[in-house]
Amino acid sequence: MTAEVYNLDQRAFGKHLKSLRKARGYTQEALAKKAKLSPDTIRRLEAGSFSPSLDTLKSVASGFNLRISTMFAAFEEHDEELERELADLLYGRTREEWRLALRFVRKLLEFLDSENES
Repeated sequence: MTAEVYNLDQRAFGKHLKSLRKARGYTQEALAKKAKLSPDTIRRLEAGSFSPSLDTLKSVASGFNLRISTMFAAFEEHDEELERELADLLYGRTREEWRLALRFVRKLLEFLDSENES
């Protein structure tokens, strides 16, 4: 039995990271600071010009405030799992912040429902 080797398409993964960064409104420098990496590392990751270590990938995920599994799942599935992303946005937040977010989402949905009825 031969083991299958997973080949990460570095350029496609770099585009994925760039998309995540831009969706959060981060510059490369801001993400680098949050991830405790150099801006050059972020640039090289986004360009797909090197194979990052597991520690580097963990740092990037931490910079996005995501679990590393979520960062890869969204890339591999080529499909945004919005529920998981929403949960990850709240990951590590206090119970009070969860309650505030829930109240906000409820109000937003009430507003959207009323707009759709008009």
